[in-house]
Amino acid sequence: MDLSQLDFAAVFFAAMSAFMLGGIWYSPWLFQRAWLEGCGLTELDLKATNPKWVFGGSFVLSLFIAFSLSLFLGPNPNLGVAVAVGFAIGVCWVSSSMGIGYIFEQRPLKLFLINSGYHILQFTLMGLILGLWP
Repeated sequence: MDLSQLDFAAVFFAAMSAFMLGGIWYSPWLFQRAWLEGCGLTELDLKATNPKWVFGGSFVLSLFIAFSLSLFLGPNPNLGVAVAVGFAIGVCWVSSSMGIGYIFEQRPLKLFLINSGYHILQFTLMGLILGLWP
């Protein structure tokens, strides 16, 4: 795909959607407590991090993901295909790869379900936005 065909606004909003989803997914309203427990972290550990590094780095990585997904889907992808591809990438590539690591690291199933659930929704949502974008 020629980069001149890339819709940078769609990429930006797809990245923003993943970033916002993460803010909700890992918030106290949803999975923060279970996620902290599964990771062996506390709220004090979260407060000790540099938010510019954590949130800035997360957004830059989300941009990279949205950019590469946009390249993979090509210009003007069909909505159904874009959503299905995003979902398939989340389940088949990302979650399955994470699962291998979780098995060897003997990490809790609950933590795997929280983290892989986020990534499945992240890629599906990005596919939705890239497929809907005019």
